[in-house]
Amino acid sequence: MPDFNYSDTDWDSIERLKKWYSGDVHDSMEHLGLWGYLDGISLLGALGSGEVVCGPAVTVLFEPSDRKGEPQDVYHNAIDNTPKGGILVCDASCTDGSCSGELMSTGAKTRGAAATIVNGTVRDLAQVRALGYPLFGTSPSPVGVTGKKEPKKSQVPVKIGRVTVSPGDIIFGDIDGVVALPKERLRDVADAADALGKNEAAARNRILAGEKLQSVWPA
Repeated sequence: MPDFNYSDTDWDSIERLKKWYSGDVHDSMEHLGLWGYLDGISLLGALGSGEVVCGPAVTVLFEPSDRKGEPQDVYHNAIDNTPKGGILVCDASCTDGSCSGELMSTGAKTRGAAATIVNGTVRDLAQVRALGYPLFGTSPSPVGVTGKKEPKKSQVPVKIGRVTVSPGDIIFGDIDGVVALPKERLRDVADAADALGKNEAAARNRILAGEKLQSVWPA
């Protein structure tokens, strides 16, 4: 039985990260010798100007399957058990087909999920955007999953590009892309992002006050 207990999530550090944007977060990770960019994943659903999403990962792994009739029980169960503020992370890259669209996004939003990240195509973008839900994927496609693949496992590590995302790892997404960071390094990254953000804010104020960029940055 998959474990959906997220009681040890450091929500205070997550709230600190939400003050920044993905560039700050990834720069802070690289400063600490980490890499978290999820290659090829873009915002395709709805996110307000300047808004970000940040929360613990709930993972789902799809595998090829010729079964018909939308056999998605594993994915539905993950959606229904996602903690409020959690982020669904699906690796559906095994073959063609969009595993997430209007109904999956409606279920996730109703449950309190902050976003869904799909390593694969997604669909129903007009409806998802009207819903106001942050859905990320590789590209849009109207092709469905039935007879092609199905979710086989949840709460297991999934690999997206160069990054392996484990359940409970922290996902940060905005209009520029998605970053994943190890759960155990969350506070370190939040501390580094706070320091970087403070330096950037000071530099911005100096530039706006008339100083030349070369004299201000890098600090």
